Amino acid sequence: MTLAWPPTELEDKLAQLIFVRIGSNLSPIRRASEDEGRIAALIERLPIGGLLLFNGVWPDVRDTLKRLQAKSRWPLLVGSDIERGAGQQVHGLTLFPHAGAFGALGDRAEERLAEVAVTTAREALATGIQIAFAPVADVDTNPRNPIIATRALGQTPERVSRLAAAFVRAAENAGLMTTPKHFPGHGDTHQDSHDAAPSLDRDLESLQQTELPPFRETIDAGASLVMTAHVSYGALDPSGAPATLSAAITENLLRGELGFRGVACSDSLLMAGVRDRFENEGALAEATLMAGVDVLLDVEDPVAVVEYLAQRVRSGDLPLARIDEAIERVGVLKARTAKLLASGPKLIACDGIESAAKLSKDVAAEAVRVEGDAAAALRRDEPLMAVLFKPFDLLSDPSEQPLADALRERFSDVRYFEFGPEPDERTLAALRAALDEGRRLLVALIVKPAAWHAFGLNDAQRPIVDELVAGHEPILASLGVPTVLEDYPSAPMRICTFSDVPVSQEALADAILTPSPQAAPTSPCSPSRYL
Repeated sequence: MTLAWPPTELEDKLAQLIFVRIGSNLSPIRRASEDEGRIAALIERLPIGGLLLFNGVWPDVRDTLKRLQAKSRWPLLVGSDIERGAGQQVHGLTLFPHAGAFGALGDRAEERLAEVAVTTAREALATGIQIAFAPVADVDTNPRNPIIATRALGQTPERVSRLAAAFVRAAENAGLMTTPKHFPGHGDTHQDSHDAAPSLDRDLESLQQTELPPFRETIDAGASLVMTAHVSYGALDPSGAPATLSAAITENLLRGELGFRGVACSDSLLMAGVRDRFENEGALAEATLMAGVDVLLDVEDPVAVVEYLAQRVRSGDLPLARIDEAIERVGVLKARTAKLLASGPKLIACDGIESAAKLSKDVAAEAVRVEGDAAAALRRDEPLMAVLFKPFDLLSDPSEQPLADALRERFSDVRYFEFGPEPDERTLAALRAALDEGRRLLVALIVKPAAWHAFGLNDAQRPIVDELVAGHEPILASLGVPTVLEDYPSAPMRICTFSDVPVSQEALADAILTPSPQAAPTSPCSPSRYL
């Protein structure tokens, strides 16, 4: 049932500013549809404003969201971290390479990114997702950054501005609300705000020239929301408060200087960058609202938070006017969602799925960059040994990365080894024994950011990679950032895919079989050439 807007009861107003998770990719892993009962019970008790969707399966999650919408008093806003397409959170839909791959596409990047945005919008809306927590508008200027890296569209504000704005325009025109993040910029930090409290000690002029342009451009392009960063910026707020908790940044900069009139939403309030500052979640929620943020993402105990906030409003410590201001902005998104729901279910045609899959493969292939000796590529009948290193293990990981099957499909004789963050001694012994077989060697490194996980080769993996490169002249590949290749200039052929999604792993298998037309003897995998 849909009631008139805005809500009249204080607790209802507060609840409408809260988003909670449905599904999880973290332990304990649960499918979004498995979470339906919990969310339905919560909706009966408290009219939450929206959901953050993780780990859905098509088409089950579509039906789950439809039933939950029917139970809600007001339309639920459903958002999701779908930077890499709807398939990032909805299994069965299209998964695209990381944003860094688009940064490597040269003049075709805007065109490709607009196509991806339209595809993402079509699939997300068909699922029941109205908000993409994308694009990443951060400029990747710090090679030590453990959480942005390949999620960024480039390393210059000009390129990131152009590409992020292209995504926003295309997605919003297709009906999907977008959320540039992480305002005012997370690209130059060297800590992950999921488990730390980063700060950026840059002067005001530098922030204006590097961090802010992509947000200006995406706001001008029509972004519906902007997500704040759990990062402190001394030049913007000398108090040291992170952007999510800073009125100087949210009210004065985002709304005053940049003129943003849409919804400001927090990054996840489960993250250490803000959570560790408060004794309880209610106090965190109050501080976030007082800073000018309208929507509270990833609230763990919404009932307790609403009770706390209501008490603070009634005591006069939290102005009702601040709540009404946020409700007015959220109402604009609710009205758009109500129209989407009233228009009936969206469908995804089979040919649409096929064309989206082809688009993803094309982007992955076009993004591959090869450095060094193209003659080092392999024939189909050459015996191959492949060794893959990944920085962390996820419970959702397959028993083998997709690269294994991709290589077996292309080469007649393949031995494959895979090492996680703690290399197994028995597997390592088998690898060293196999090195005597005289096979050509491929060493593939997954070096990418992921929330609450390590970034890059660890102390246990690096000596093994050093040994393989020094003694066996392998083809060396980064399924992620290009900078790791700079540590191994002696490798005769070096390849960067800018992503580790399945289509990028398949593109790597193609690249070592057939030399890339972009192969060059210089250093095309350096950031200055690509991003």
